[in-house]
Amino acid sequence: MLLIFGLGYSGTAVAREARARGISVLGTTRARATAPDRIGFETAEAAIAAARWVLVTAAPGPAGDPVLARHGTAIRRAVAAGGLRWVGYLSSTVVYGNRDGAWVDETTVPAPSSPRGEARVAAEAAWREAASGAALDIFRLAGIYGPGRSVFDDLRAGTARRVDRPGHAFGRIHRDDIARAVLAAIDRTGSGARVFNLADDLPAPSADVVAHAAGLLGVAPPALVPFDTAWAGMSPMARGFWAENRRVSSAATRAALGITWRYPTYREGLAAILAQERGEHVAQ
Repeated sequence: MLLIFGLGYSGTAVAREARARGISVLGTTRARATAPDRIGFETAEAAIAAARWVLVTAAPGPAGDPVLARHGTAIRRAVAAGGLRWVGYLSSTVVYGNRDGAWVDETTVPAPSSPRGEARVAAEAAWREAASGAALDIFRLAGIYGPGRSVFDDLRAGTARRVDRPGHAFGRIHRDDIARAVLAAIDRTGSGARVFNLADDLPAPSADVVAHAAGLLGVAPPALVPFDTAWAGMSPMARGFWAENRRVSSAATRAALGITWRYPTYREGLAAILAQERGEHVAQ
C-alpha cells in the first residue's frame, strides 16, 4: 500500500497513476475524511504501520516538517520493523539557491539563498535521519504546472505579466511528469538515499512562456514590463523567486529511472493542457 501525506495537486496525480497500476493508495487530509481512500492526518499511525511505501508532499512549516513532527516516531518504528520499505519526499530546486544562471544537477551541493530554501534543506536532512534503514528518494521539483494551474489561467484572469529580465530563466515540471517519476522510483527502488531533479529540458524566461501561451489561445500577449518596475510591486514571495536564477538538469534522473518526460518543454505541456480543456485526446 502507498500512503500519501497530502492529496493536493501533485499528490492526487501520483495517486491516480498508482491506482492505474493496481497499487492500493491511501491519502491523508486535514479535513474530515469522507472517502474510503482518505484518512485523517492526525490519525495515520495504523496506515503508516501497514504501508510499504510513503510519499510526503507537505512543505515544511515554521516548526519544520509537519509529517515528522506528528508521525516521526511511527515512521521510524515502521522502518525498523521492516514493513516500510520506501519513503519519497517532494522537495524543491530552491535548495540550490541562486547560481546566476548556471546549471545545477543531482550532484550539486545545496546552497540555499533564502529562508524557504534553508527550510527545505533542513527537511531533507530530517527525512534522511528518519528513513534510515529504508530507501529514501528526494525529488527536487522545479515550478509545478498542469491543468488548472498554468499560465492559461493567468491570461484568462488578466493577471499574466511579461517581466523583461534578459538572461533569467525558470525551470518547470508538469504535474503528470512528477507522477511518472515517483512511480518509476518505486519500480526501481534503490538502497539508501537518492536525489532526483524533476525539471523539464528547457528552462526559459517566464515572458517567453506567457507569449507562447497567448499565441496558443489566439490572444495578444501582455506588454513587456521592465524588471525594475515589476520588482517594485512584487510580493516578498515573488521577489524570492526572481532573486534566484538557475538552470536545472534532470538528465541523470531520467537515466536512473529509465524514463523520458511526457512534456519535455513547456511547449508540449501547454499544448496538452489546452487539448485537454477542449476535450481532445492527449497521448500519454
